[in-house]
Amino acid sequence: MEPSSVRADVWVWSVRLFASRSAASAACKGGQVHVNGRRAKPSQPVQVGDRVEATTPGGPRVVEVRRVLTKRVGAAVAAECYTDHTPPPPPREERLAMPRRDRGAGRPTKRERREMDRFRGR
Repeated sequence: MEPSSVRADVWVWSVRLFASRSAASAACKGGQVHVNGRRAKPSQPVQVGDRVEATTPGGPRVVEVRRVLTKRVGAAVAAECYTDHTPPPPPREERLAMPRRDRGAGRPTKRERREMDRFRGR
C-alpha cells in the first residue's frame, strides 16, 4: 500500500531530480525546491497532484506529482511518477556566449576588466 504523502526531499530524490538524498535535502534547505509555489522544507509532505518546482544541477524543473514514492526507483519508473511541465530550453542562438579574448592578447586592461564585470552583472 502506498502512503498518501511523503517528505519533499525523499520524493525529489526518489524520482531522480537530485543525485543523492543529502543533495535533495540541501536544495530544500537552500530554497531551491518549491511545492505549490511555496518554499519547501525537507520535511514538507508531498501528495499526488502537487506541483514541484526544483532548481537542479541540470537546470530548473517543473513537475506535477502523479505517484508518491518512498524509495528510489529506476529512471523508467521514475518518469511515470510525475508529469513534466518544464519549459523547453532557449534555442542555441539565444543563449548568451561569453566573449573570448584573442589568444596571445595578454591580460585584460583595467578598463576591459570593468567592461567584462559589467557584462557578467557583477
